[in-house]
Amino acid sequence: MTPTPRHPDHATAIGHPAVADSPPPTAPKVQEALDARDALASALSRAGIQLPAMDIRTPWVDDREDDARYALVHLGVCSAPVALMLADVILKGIST
Repeated sequence: MTPTPRHPDHATAIGHPAVADSPPPTAPKVQEALDARDALASALSRAGIQLPAMDIRTPWVDDREDDARYALVHLGVCSAPVALMLADVILKGIST
């Protein structure tokens, strides 16, 4: 998964991500958030849980991805059954 485009210059006029010959360099903080998101998604998958809206975001719309001061792992929303599964997995982890 790649970060959601935050600027008009990151997308074509019809709103689709622009295709580049090579991906732009990723700022260290953005890469850190991507790695954390992927690690969490992998752990959740092993527990039988999927959060389909997981993404990363920089905190300000005017930040450019290549010089972001930090990035956040956005978990998105989930259904009540998935939230209960998450709570169960966390509680099992605490008790072991």
